[in-house]
Amino acid sequence: MSEADRAEHVSALMAARRAVRAAKGDADALAGARAEVDAAKRALGERGPVWWTDGAPDYGRHLARNTPYAKWFDSLQGED
Repeated sequence: MSEADRAEHVSALMAARRAVRAAKGDADALAGARAEVDAAKRALGERGPVWWTDGAPDYGRHLARNTPYAKWFDSLQGED
């Protein structure tokens, strides 16, 4: 994605987030604004199917303690 395209999508995302804030109390407007946020995030690659193909398992929706990263995560306990 070119920097110009990325900037355009970020701008659309920020506008959609402002629309969400402005739509509080109006269910239809809120749903539309949230759909715009979703579309912008998908365009930026933040949502949707994974785009990488390294073959590694995706642990994004797992608790750290239930992944191969459990030992590393436990080592962080107590750090501020």
